[in-house]
Amino acid sequence: MSIEFLLTTLVICVTPGTGALFTLAAGLSRGAKAGVIAAFGCTVGTVPHLVAAMTGLAALLNASAVAFQTLKYLGVAYLIYMAWTTFRDKGALTVPEGPNEGAQSVRKVVTSAVLLNLLNPKLTIFAFAFLPQFVPAGSPNALARLLELSAVFMLTTFVVFAIYGVCAAAVRSQVISRPAVVTWMRRVFGVSFIALAGRLAVQNQ
Repeated sequence: MSIEFLLTTLVICVTPGTGALFTLAAGLSRGAKAGVIAAFGCTVGTVPHLVAAMTGLAALLNASAVAFQTLKYLGVAYLIYMAWTTFRDKGALTVPEGPNEGAQSVRKVVTSAVLLNLLNPKLTIFAFAFLPQFVPAGSPNALARLLELSAVFMLTTFVVFAIYGVCAAAVRSQVISRPAVVTWMRRVFGVSFIALAGRLAVQNQ
């Protein structure tokens, strides 16, 4: 495992994006456990992209404008939906009430986190372009090497996002005890989801 791969992976995971934003929101609204669950969901959402890169499906997305645009706009639509529910106090910053609501919120966090990463075609293209750089040409164990690199990437993603969620949960009591702050945070997260949707919409292959 090269130091270049580890450093590059860390920089990619630390850079704020859709998954990090959602994990922060989960930690703020539901606590450390939800933040870690969101981190897990975001990590699971990267699996199809990594598998696609290893099986060559990323080449299809890269070559087919229709396939890429379809997946991209599904991702844009979901981000807009996330923004809409956040503004309506039914989304990422909703504080659960009661045990049943808490159990439902866990499923909701996992589902939303997986979908956020799953519906981002840029992750597949990224994995296809990023991972092979660290596999020597003609390597007889190329698949095993790709699996190893993918595992490290997923572990790093989970650890970094979990830290985001736990840190957000650390200031949770100061946030949810102030309705004005919650309202302001909800607007910030809602606008951020819209901004991410806009950025994804204008991206090309």
